[in-house]
Amino acid sequence: MSRRTNFRHFPGFMALGLLCMFLLYAPLIIVMVYSFNDSISVTRFDSVSLRWYRDVFFGLEAGKFRQATFNSLTIAIGAATVSTVIATCASIAMLRAGRFRGKLLSFPLLSLPLMVPEIVTAVATLIFFSAIGFAAGHATILVAHIVFCIPFAYLPIAARMQSIESVYEQAAQDLYASRWDSFRLILLPLLMPGIISGFLLAFIISLDDFIITNFVKGAGVETLPTAIFGAAKQGIKPNIMAISTLLLLTSIVFVSLSYMFGRVESNNKRE
Repeated sequence: MSRRTNFRHFPGFMALGLLCMFLLYAPLIIVMVYSFNDSISVTRFDSVSLRWYRDVFFGLEAGKFRQATFNSLTIAIGAATVSTVIATCASIAMLRAGRFRGKLLSFPLLSLPLMVPEIVTAVATLIFFSAIGFAAGHATILVAHIVFCIPFAYLPIAARMQSIESVYEQAAQDLYASRWDSFRLILLPLLMPGIISGFLLAFIISLDDFIITNFVKGAGVETLPTAIFGAAKQGIKPNIMAISTLLLLTSIVFVSLSYMFGRVESNNKRE
């Protein structure tokens, strides 16, 4: 019986791991700390204050950021909902529909947005919308986010689907349940942890997206990431650090919730 390799005992592994953690999280920690700075300077810390958080909600630029936040939330909810429905249908087709023509190509197509650089997806989407005469605005952002979020929603749903034996649906149909009833009463409740996890992951991907949004948003339409970028081009201000901290905390909450539902899925699979 082979022994498992413990990488912690490799020379320099701990130092390399700590260096990677520092490079990843030190900038985020600095932004969070300086968001509580009372000074207008972004390089000198004077005292702890909530001044810039009040400025975000009640300052001169509060209206702009409030509208951008509303745009981000509505687009993210719409994109996550539609992409989760499509991802659920796709997972059922891939794992319950048996063999069909084009099945071997379906999974690479579903995973393509994960493998293609986002800047390439953004440029291609912009060219496509221009070619068909689709006016840039909220609708273009929503459609682009739906397409981009589908694989992120598909992966946890498909993983949950693989852990559900088809015998449950077959037993329901043997007891004279229709296909719709076996899906609604048997498969859907069992699939719900994966669906919720996929929805939360798609939501946060849409909420945080900047590159695709910046290409397809059109004039006068801003989401929170593009509003932050536009404000940063005029100079880094402490209120930008406060907004970034709030967005970071929101992302952490939703990713944690998605992970928790994934853990529920894993525990149910082991049981």
